[in-house]
Amino acid sequence: MNVYDFHASALDGAPVDLSRYRGKLLLIVNTATACKFTPQFSGLEDIYRQFHERGLEVLGFPCNQFRGQEPRDEAGIGEFCQRNYGVSFPMFAKIDVNGVAAHPLYKHLKQEAPGLLGTKRIKWNFTKFLVGRDGKVVRRYGPQTPPEAIENDIAALLAS
Repeated sequence: MNVYDFHASALDGAPVDLSRYRGKLLLIVNTATACKFTPQFSGLEDIYRQFHERGLEVLGFPCNQFRGQEPRDEAGIGEFCQRNYGVSFPMFAKIDVNGVAAHPLYKHLKQEAPGLLGTKRIKWNFTKFLVGRDGKVVRRYGPQTPPEAIENDIAALLAS
């Protein structure tokens, strides 16, 4: 099983089969619009613009499980991200990343790349998963890791 085996809903509710990203390098991020890490949208957009033509997709999954830091509905999320950060990478409908209602994609990501000390939980918004062109998780990055710090890993994987 790999990332391409999952489905999600776009911000507009349209179903998205993640197999549409087959062969692409993916950076999957759980996001929020009212979090201290929200300014990372800017860095994520920069990475997307820098590497998209070479095969990178950034996929944003809003989550409201961390102190209610995603209070907006899907339309509000899209408008906020575009207006404040010029986000042009794909954003998806709000999901849970932890607990019994966690989205199956996130259950898979956590299983494939546990966090510090082997924890399977997502610690906070803006946890990032780098997924290789084969759909397998390469690395997990904590919320404190700014997108710019991942650039070298992305460049190396795109070059290989």
